[in-house]
Amino acid sequence: MIDSLKQMLGFGPATDYHALLKKGAQIIDVRSPGEYQSGHIKGSVNIPLDVIGKQLSKIKKDKPVITCCASGMRSASAKQILKSSGFTEVYNGGGWIGLEGKLG
Repeated sequence: MIDSLKQMLGFGPATDYHALLKKGAQIIDVRSPGEYQSGHIKGSVNIPLDVIGKQLSKIKKDKPVITCCASGMRSASAKQILKSSGFTEVYNGGGWIGLEGKLG
């Protein structure tokens, strides 16, 4: 159970985000528009968690998806929503500032 929780929150094995970007990964920031406006990863798309289920058409199913938010909790929820909606390659990038550091 602890391993499942770690994986859901994005604390599993290290993810090679650079390799995912080379494969055309999409970064989906699930924070509110106001949070997104105050700072975000260049090239990311803002789809707030509370509407992501209604805006799935904005996300390509044939490319990897990296979700991010402020701390990793909402992005973990977004990952689960995407997985249950048929997206196969989804990664919880955690907090956007930490993810930006891993991408830089």
